[in-house]
Amino acid sequence: MKIILIGAPGSGKGTQAKYLTEKYHIPQIATGDLLRAAVAAQTPLGRQAKTIMDAGQLVPNDIVIGMIRERIARPDADQGFVLDGFPRNIAQAEALDKIL
Repeated sequence: MKIILIGAPGSGKGTQAKYLTEKYHIPQIATGDLLRAAVAAQTPLGRQAKTIMDAGQLVPNDIVIGMIRERIARPDADQGFVLDGFPRNIAQAEALDKIL
């Protein structure tokens, strides 16, 4: 089961994602969490993201999409996942369609 939650900040995406992950035993995947984890782990994508964020810029689609691609390839997402707040734009949606 692959679930995508899209909505404005504060609309309850995270709350609903938590409920769904508990009910269906699938991971919640949130781009903010992925970015923070990648930066903390100093992965290649995390180092790129940190440089961009430190400059006060938004992380480009290709980096965010790369992180999503890596995350949904992990074994715990084999049975499905909940995407929380991704995709955020048409380019991300088109890339996600190709990944899935």
